[in-house]
Amino acid sequence: MWKNNLVLKLKGIDLSLPVTTNLLLKTGIFFTYLGHGLVAIKINAAWFPLMEIYGFTPDGMLTWMPLIGLVDLIVAIIILFYPIRIIVMWAIFWAFITALSRPLAGQDVLEFIERTPNWLMPAILLMRQGLPTKIKHLFYT
Repeated sequence: MWKNNLVLKLKGIDLSLPVTTNLLLKTGIFFTYLGHGLVAIKINAAWFPLMEIYGFTPDGMLTWMPLIGLVDLIVAIIILFYPIRIIVMWAIFWAFITALSRPLAGQDVLEFIERTPNWLMPAILLMRQGLPTKIKHLFYT
């Protein structure tokens, strides 16, 4: 392992723990949002009861689910390549309320617990970036 790190260091690639941890977090968030986005674009009828608790009608679900999926794909790409804090904060909020929709729709609370990494990974990334102290910091990585 140390030989590989030495070779990569010489090529200008930093594999130190902070860099590797951030890359793993960003990759995990990317695949979470990529997967959910692709499923939403195809319209997943199993998610209708989850959207219903937030006031969506069946017709509204057919319209909004692909758009929400597109937003998820955009979030995935931004977080992987340029994770500005406002998008990371959105990822925390969105993953939390979608996980929370499970028990609110009558599913077992374990469905929420199982999805905790979906909002916890962006929360950890935000903590590593530092909480924004000024409005302009929302648009920094």
